Amino acid sequence: MALLVKKPKGTADVVPSRSYMWHTVEQITADTAQQYGFKEIRVPTFEDTGLFVRSVGETTDVVQKEMYTVSAAGDSTFTLRPEGTAGVMRAMLENGVMNEGFPQKVYYILSCFRHENVQAGRLREFHQFGCEMVGSSSPRADAEVISLAKSVLDRVGLQNIALNINSIGCPECREKYRQALREYFEPHKDELCHTCRERLDKNPMRLLDCKSAEDQAIAKDAPVILDYLCDDCKAHFEKLKEYLTEMGIDFSVNPRIVRGLDYYTRTVFEFITTEIGAQGTVCGGGRYDGLIEELGGAKTAALGFGMGLERLLLVMQKQGCDFMEEKTCDLYIATMGENAVKKALSMTTALRDEGFFVEYDLVERGLKPQMKYADKIGAKFVIVLGDNEIESGSAKLKNMATGEQTDITLGEKLTEQFSQAMLNEMFSGFEDEVGGIIGKGE
Repeated sequence: MALLVKKPKGTADVVPSRSYMWHTVEQITADTAQQYGFKEIRVPTFEDTGLFVRSVGETTDVVQKEMYTVSAAGDSTFTLRPEGTAGVMRAMLENGVMNEGFPQKVYYILSCFRHENVQAGRLREFHQFGCEMVGSSSPRADAEVISLAKSVLDRVGLQNIALNINSIGCPECREKYRQALREYFEPHKDELCHTCRERLDKNPMRLLDCKSAEDQAIAKDAPVILDYLCDDCKAHFEKLKEYLTEMGIDFSVNPRIVRGLDYYTRTVFEFITTEIGAQGTVCGGGRYDGLIEELGGAKTAALGFGMGLERLLLVMQKQGCDFMEEKTCDLYIATMGENAVKKALSMTTALRDEGFFVEYDLVERGLKPQMKYADKIGAKFVIVLGDNEIESGSAKLKNMATGEQTDITLGEKLTEQFSQAMLNEMFSGFEDEVGGIIGKGE
């Protein structure tokens, strides 16, 4: 049978058998952010289009080519968010969060939308874990944010992830650099791609981010921003390197990192891998000290990062990282007859109220198919209920892993008895593990 409608290109379904992978990264990212003092913020999926034009930049690929923009009768033009920072800054300004003392630290897990060529780790709807810190211009804050990103990558178990850092300076020293780039690229103007020829006058730093192999070859000997930093930006970058070294965080200085969005200033950084092809950036971020002012707030220092969860999961799977175990059924109650079904309803309610994962027959199977189903869903224990069990007030509790059966009463002590059975199973597994270690002489 052919499906009449399929998912749009560049989107992905997360089916139940894979959702535990997402639960793993969502829990680790949220827990790590909270340990660093970051609190969750949630913002709308779409914003006024002007927000992204002002913040991300008119000459960026995101604004020129990749945004999904929509409108409805009588409304302004809205855009599905292509990244998280701009909307979060808007929300913090609009809701007075920045009046509550600095630094303000927030994190989020959200979906973003960009009309891009679909590749491994790059979808048109993708998900980001992001953190933003507002109110500190100190390089200590830069080191703290980078440390948080590294902690997440370490805790999910990634290996061979390299940190690259750079400084793209403040507006004053960056303007001198732009002029140097124009002078360098002007003799090669006719050799550049159409997009880069348009960028040359308005935003020549974007040429360094071009994916065209021909343009990359031309840019190979272009001036580097580090040679044009003012004294303050240079001192800020040197302090950042000192702090990262003190924290034991390895890094490489890569003067070609400019990031793809116009709001960045001074520090920019990327965590990269070679294990997912060309799209190797797992996490990227930096400072955006002028963004809040650009959105109508007071001049306020800020910085943060975004981490693509699809890319993160892709690398985790390639490297064989551990995921949390998928939760499985604690008890399946197999029933024979209507009286057994009624008893199963009350038992299920009582056990679920105590926090147990309990299932019973909902599709009116026979006993044998019920037992097969219990095995298929990985039920740890099974109780079979029929007229005899209801009359006697007791039943057999079967451990599906060992086949061992225990008598259990069906009265008020049911939850206590089942709790004990679960504890016995846990300790049995622990004893087996300890015995194995002792047997190996470890």
